[in-house]
Amino acid sequence: MSHQTGITANEDLLNFFSTCRNGSVRVFRITIEDGTEALQLGEWYPAQGSWEDDYDTLVLPLLKEKQPCYLLYRLDSEAHGGYEWVLVSWSPDDSPVREKMLYASTKATLRKEFGATQIRDEIFGTVHEDVSLDGLRRHRKSASAPVPLTPREEEMQEIKKQEVGVDIGVDTKHQTMAGITFPIVPQALDAVREFTTGDLQYVQLKIDTSAEEIHLADTAETLTVHDLPRRVPDSAARYHLYRYDHNYEGDFFHSVLFIYSMPGYACPIKERMLYSSSKNPITDVLESGFNLAISKKLEVGEGSELTEEYLLDEIHPKRNLHRPKFAKPKGPANRGAKRLTRTPKDSPGNDES
Repeated sequence: MSHQTGITANEDLLNFFSTCRNGSVRVFRITIEDGTEALQLGEWYPAQGSWEDDYDTLVLPLLKEKQPCYLLYRLDSEAHGGYEWVLVSWSPDDSPVREKMLYASTKATLRKEFGATQIRDEIFGTVHEDVSLDGLRRHRKSASAPVPLTPREEEMQEIKKQEVGVDIGVDTKHQTMAGITFPIVPQALDAVREFTTGDLQYVQLKIDTSAEEIHLADTAETLTVHDLPRRVPDSAARYHLYRYDHNYEGDFFHSVLFIYSMPGYACPIKERMLYSSSKNPITDVLESGFNLAISKKLEVGEGSELTEEYLLDEIHPKRNLHRPKFAKPKGPANRGAKRLTRTPKDSPGNDES
C-alpha cells in the first residue's frame, strides 16, 4: 500500500502560482495549514539584486526552528518558457516526526501543482548550512560529478526515500513509506505482558500523536466476542489485541487476533498516516519481543464488522473440497432426430456373404 497525504494547494496559493512567474517575486514560503490540512502561502519577497546576491539574505530568515516548510526561490535563468526555480525542503532535526512525514509525503504534490518542469534544483536540509548558497553550490557539484556520500548525505538520501509520488496511472509504481516505530510506554508494555500470560483477554493501544508514543487505551480480563464491537471507537483509530477462545469442529482454540480499526475519513489525515505506518512495526515488536503468536491480523472500519461469523471465517476459512463437474452444454433445440454416421455391422447392408 502506498501512502499519500491527499493534501493540495488552497485557492490563494494556486492563484499566487499563476502570478509569481512574471519575475517580480524572488522567493516565497509554503506551509501545511493546520485544521484544513492544505498547502498555504506564507511570506514572500521581491527580487532586490541578482539571484546569488539575494539568496542568503532572503532564504535563511524564512527558515524557522522545529517547523518544516518549503521554499521556492526564483533564479535569473529561463527555460521552458519561464524562469527556473529552486525548491528547498526544510525539515529540522528537532521537528516532530509526524510533521517530517507529512512534508516528505506532500512534496511530490507541490512539484506537480507548481510545475515540475520549472524546478531546476531541489535541495533538502536540516540545518542552515545544507540550504545556504554554499549548500546549493555543493549540491550542484555533487549532482554533476558522482562522489562518495558523506554520512550526512547518506542520511538525507534515506529521508528522501520517504517521499511518495502522486501521479496515479495503470503503469505507475509507487514507493511505500517506511514504517514508523514509536516507543511503547511502560503501562502499555505491562498490559501486553499480562495479555501474553493470559491474565488479560483484551488490550487496546493508541498512538499519542503529540508525545509520539504508544499508550494503553483499554483492557479487559474477560471479553465475549459479542461485547468486542462496543470496544472499538467510532471516531479514532486503535490497535486491539484479543484472545478469541472458541470451539470449532470439536476442538478448542485460543486464537490471538491483532485488529487494526480505522474509521475511515472520520480521522484526520495525520492520524491515518501514523497508524498505517506504525502497524507493521508494532506487530513485529509483539511477535519478536513478546513471542506472541498472532493467529490473524485483521483490519476493520467499524466495530460492527467484528461478528462471531466473521472471526470464524477469518480464522478457519472454508475450503470447497467438492468442485462441481463441468456440465456439457445442451445442443440447439428442434434439430430433429439423430443421424447415424456409420452403418451398424449387423445391418443387412453390411452382409459380407
